[in-house]
Amino acid sequence: MTVLIIGGSGFLGTEVVRRVAAAGRGTAATYNSRPGDSPGTTEWHRLDLRDTHRLDEIIDTVQPSVVINSSSGEADWAVTAEGPVRLAQATARRGIRLVHVSSDAVFSGNSATRYAETALPDPVTPYGAAKAAAETAVRLLHPAAVVARTSLIIGDGQSAHERVVHELAAGSREGALFTDDIRCPVHVADLAAALWELAVSDAAGVFHLAGPDALSRHELGVLIARRDGIEPSLLPIGRRADTGLLGGLDVRLDSGASQRRLSTRLRGVRNFLGKG
Repeated sequence: MTVLIIGGSGFLGTEVVRRVAAAGRGTAATYNSRPGDSPGTTEWHRLDLRDTHRLDEIIDTVQPSVVINSSSGEADWAVTAEGPVRLAQATARRGIRLVHVSSDAVFSGNSATRYAETALPDPVTPYGAAKAAAETAVRLLHPAAVVARTSLIIGDGQSAHERVVHELAAGSREGALFTDDIRCPVHVADLAAALWELAVSDAAGVFHLAGPDALSRHELGVLIARRDGIEPSLLPIGRRADTGLLGGLDVRLDSGASQRRLSTRLRGVRNFLGKG
């Protein structure tokens, strides 16, 4: 089995590449600006998801059994929304298994309860709208595919959220950590393991891959600061509701149903940051 990881040089993609290689499977990965530095014999291919011809060329060269799309694309509609359409068409046409990573940004945060896998997207940002459109396309064009929604992805110091905490504490970055912006963080290693488990299964449909702990970005920042020996009082505090910034406030993914179908344990952030 050969596995192709789209966005393999990114934070999540790097961990997925490592996980697949550790399983002894052939790995190939794509990058946009520069190849990743994952160890092993990973083949690297430059890809812009807007280029259908190049995508077809890579798939025909690699001939993967599974494709895992871990790319982000941010709010670029042509990449984040239309790119997965091309990917779903290309993999479905060839009978290739597809695991597509989505985001809790597809939700508004206006729900009074946690969002289950059956909840309908209601995005309030361009990024969320692009991710929601991609989900719809993948499920329509490739019914056997997996759509895996996740939340804030944390690592062991390398994630964007961890860097923000360090920069805010050092005064090298403007901004604040919001007390009213709630998410369910997940460790990148747990997420990659769950994606790999889904990739080698026959599961299909929507899965939620987020941690069980719901906490604010400020609470998350405090946990990171304490782990890294930073004084938490150095972290500036704010409220997203006071800024006018777009985005859902309280977006809690309910991963219970997905967790019951997986052997991979999705740890709570208080656990993997050493506080539980």
